[in-house]
Amino acid sequence: MTVSLITGTTGGLGLTTARALLDRGDHVIAAVRDPGRATRLLPGAEARRLDLADLDAVRAFARDLRADHDRLDLLINNAGVMGMPRTVTAQGHELQFGVNHLGHFALTGLLLDLLAAGRDPRVVTVSSNLHRKGTLRFDDLGSAAGYRPMAAYNRSKLANAVFGLELHRRLTAAGSPIRSMLAHPGFTRTGIQRAATTGLNRLMLRIITPLVAQGAASGALPILYAATNAGARGGEFYGPSGVGELRGRPKRVEPSADARDPELGARLWTVSEQLTGVHSLAS
Repeated sequence: MTVSLITGTTGGLGLTTARALLDRGDHVIAAVRDPGRATRLLPGAEARRLDLADLDAVRAFARDLRADHDRLDLLINNAGVMGMPRTVTAQGHELQFGVNHLGHFALTGLLLDLLAAGRDPRVVTVSSNLHRKGTLRFDDLGSAAGYRPMAAYNRSKLANAVFGLELHRRLTAAGSPIRSMLAHPGFTRTGIQRAATTGLNRLMLRIITPLVAQGAASGALPILYAATNAGARGGEFYGPSGVGELRGRPKRVEPSADARDPELGARLWTVSEQLTGVHSLAS
């Protein structure tokens, strides 16, 4: 039985993906802020509390998981927040960068030993088509100067893409059996749009989303392809095949030039180690 851990499973893509993994017979560990809700929505899953906005909680989660499991076959870094008014995590990091990137960076690093013991182990990090609009300003990763909610979101999704590809490089160099892959859902109807942004951006999302976006079952396909398909390869990015990668069947897509930049990857890795205190796969 495949042991699969997915973050953020109480709605949208995470819930759809977790149900598909349960249907194929996986032992699914639902890492969520509200385990009671996950238990109700995902009968048969193992629900565990995880707050990605608190690095101490991430460490506690990994410690407790290690006490109960001796291997992990699949980690899907799915949970995320989008377009929020500026706020900070427990350690003072901007929330979107902190949850979407730093929390998952720490979680992955803390679970690499369990993954190395897994069967066909994979890490799938969920990015976004919007990573192409992001920039990594290392002098202001917390977006303290002139905070714009969607610019901060795009930055966090670029960080996801840079991390996933740098993780692949380091795993390959270390001779690890773990594969690191990326996926994005295109434009998909999930609760993240309802919570996202303020003012005009929120109004536009509410108007456009029902007209253009695909359902969560379709948006989850690239994630499931990366997670389960025998042909999925480490270091690749999967997204929808339609125009603009907005919708459609999964295919291999090209990440941005910044996402592919090994110097940017190495720099983000070092900074992320410093910000999280999690050190793994040294170059």
